[in-house]
Amino acid sequence: MILYLFAFLGGVGLFLYGMELLGGGLQQAAGARLQKVLQSLTGVPVMGVILGALVTATLQSSTATTVMSVGLVNAGVMTLKQAFSVVMGANIGTTLTAQLIAFNLTDYFTVMIFIGVMIRVFAKHKNGQFIGQIMLGFGLLMLGMKVLSDAAAPMRSSPMFVEFISRFADNPVLAVFVGIILTILIQSSAATVGILMVMASQGLLPLEGAIPVILGDNIGTCLTAIVAASRSNASAKQVALSHVLFNSFGCVIFILFMPLFLKIILAISPAGDIARQIANSHSAFNVLNTLIFLPLITPFTHLIEKIMPDKGEKISFKPQYLNDAMLETPSIAIVLAEQEVLRMGEVARKNLHVAMESLAEYDADKVKYVLEHEPIVDKLNEEITRYLTHISEKAIGGSLAAKHMALMHACIDIERIGDHAQTLVKRSRKIFEEDIALSPEARQEVVQLGQLTEKALAVSLQSFADNDMKMAEQAWSVCRQVKAAQKEMRKNHIRRLNEGSCHPDSGLVFLELLINMKRTSDHAKNICQMVLGIF
Repeated sequence: MILYLFAFLGGVGLFLYGMELLGGGLQQAAGARLQKVLQSLTGVPVMGVILGALVTATLQSSTATTVMSVGLVNAGVMTLKQAFSVVMGANIGTTLTAQLIAFNLTDYFTVMIFIGVMIRVFAKHKNGQFIGQIMLGFGLLMLGMKVLSDAAAPMRSSPMFVEFISRFADNPVLAVFVGIILTILIQSSAATVGILMVMASQGLLPLEGAIPVILGDNIGTCLTAIVAASRSNASAKQVALSHVLFNSFGCVIFILFMPLFLKIILAISPAGDIARQIANSHSAFNVLNTLIFLPLITPFTHLIEKIMPDKGEKISFKPQYLNDAMLETPSIAIVLAEQEVLRMGEVARKNLHVAMESLAEYDADKVKYVLEHEPIVDKLNEEITRYLTHISEKAIGGSLAAKHMALMHACIDIERIGDHAQTLVKRSRKIFEEDIALSPEARQEVVQLGQLTEKALAVSLQSFADNDMKMAEQAWSVCRQVKAAQKEMRKNHIRRLNEGSCHPDSGLVFLELLINMKRTSDHAKNICQMVLGIF
């Protein structure tokens, strides 16, 4: 029996590895286009469901789709209501694998593995290699199913095992908890459903015993998102909570109406095909649950916001978007890194704005704000760089590699901008504490150059966020204006020194201010040049 147990576990391992190859090939083929799919989401919930199902079917991971939605909510691109519609679609998309497995292609796994390997070895283009990886992954997945089936057959002779499994039909609550625990341990709802198919095909588990396990499986699959969101802000927690409550409420509803649901499954499934019946149960639960909640999406999201209100959390030193679990999916990891870089850029931009306000009219609270927030920029730079380094260890190419390089460079420039904002606010404090007198003309020039520098940075960051080349060209033009204005102001400063209207000590501080603003603009120019493809 021990040997059969090891064989069973080996089958699970093959299944999971096949899933990883299959999902990896699909997401590599799709590349960074996945985030654009979700970013194109309109306010129509049905569209969110469709896009959520599409992205999840591609990624082979509802957790990855949920994490991506969290990032877009935090970035202000998507509302909680839109994210919840994507979550519902993700639940539907994750059932695709079970439907493919139910075709019972185990007799052809050797052909799929052979074709997949040949394509990967001889394909000259990356897209061909990705297709080969998809074929190889599906072949290994089916091989895992074959091993599972062979290992499960002798379990029919174990009275203890048969008795335990038979309780599922009599005690659906127990079956739900088994589904939750099994999915948490395996970290794959598709693998849980695959195991159920094998056991049912061997006569170990009736359909009425498998359905509650599937319901628990849907709850278990969203707990990974809960763990990831526990370290994030309120928006992330709201999306994760909506996922859990959506599946939990659905589980309760379908348990209460189990006889009716069982009749529906038997009516829409081929008689005697238990594997297809289980796959249809998985799909039907998620489709019907979505149809139930779609008309209630507004009151449901309001309920989530009441249970877990957004209290306007203070900015955190910790990354809000980076998720190490997504490093195995580079296209999603790049999206998360980009969101964190944009957050880092926003912190640096706000620091610069507050520093300029302090220069225009000294305020000790503004100085304190910048000095407290500048270390956040440094910490985020450290964490994002670490994350991007891990991503570079994976196989990425094409647009993903270009985006990876741009993010690495952007981190460096934004960190430098944070340093210059800190220097500017310190000079503001020095001017006040040492009672350094700048001439009215010099003060006016500081304000003018500061406004121009702020504009250069804001437009550069926006062009980077939107990947907008036209806006990047506009940002570059503003950066040239900063350079020209700074040069003219230096000439004016020399004239004032010669005329005696500016003291040399105050003039030195004035020059430091101009230099830091000009260097801030230079880093902003580097950011917009990356959008233009100039590294």
